[in-house]
Amino acid sequence: MLIGARLRSTRRAQGLTIDQVAEATGLTKGFISRVERDATSPSVATLVTLCQVLSLPIGSLFDAPVHEVITLDAAPRINMGGTGADERMLTPRSEARVQVLRSRLEAGATGGAEMYTINCDVEVLHVLSGSVVLHLTGEDIALQAGDTVTFSGQEPHNWSNPGDTVAEVMWTIAPAAWSGSS
Repeated sequence: MLIGARLRSTRRAQGLTIDQVAEATGLTKGFISRVERDATSPSVATLVTLCQVLSLPIGSLFDAPVHEVITLDAAPRINMGGTGADERMLTPRSEARVQVLRSRLEAGATGGAEMYTINCDVEVLHVLSGSVVLHLTGEDIALQAGDTVTFSGQEPHNWSNPGDTVAEVMWTIAPAAWSGSS
């Protein structure tokens, strides 16, 4: 089982250098480097020591990665309000880190009569086809196929498809504004 990449990513996420981990564990920098590259296997005692220094539960090194594929046809339909929109959630409802939505917006579709906010740090709107206008307080941003805009979900906003053709857009919301995990 390869565990080096998980150890390395945990160390880096904490802003620790190999030198700092070596000093805290009493291991050599070279040995830690080889462990992180899966060039050597540490003893159980050494692995416990590394995990303690990194505040990493030892069992998490052996957890299988979780992958969930959601096809567009199987993606659940959701209703974010507004009119003329067929919206699908492309990420699992249990995913709290990020949500990705795909919307098919009929000509004349809107996000509703009022500006709204979403409880998230950032929203990203990417236009796959057609055109959309993002309405912010005091500013309208016209977007065409291929355009992307990033903004705070807590900023009052709305959207519309003023064109005479269908628009397809992707929304990325981070962290997820809602999830089935809470």
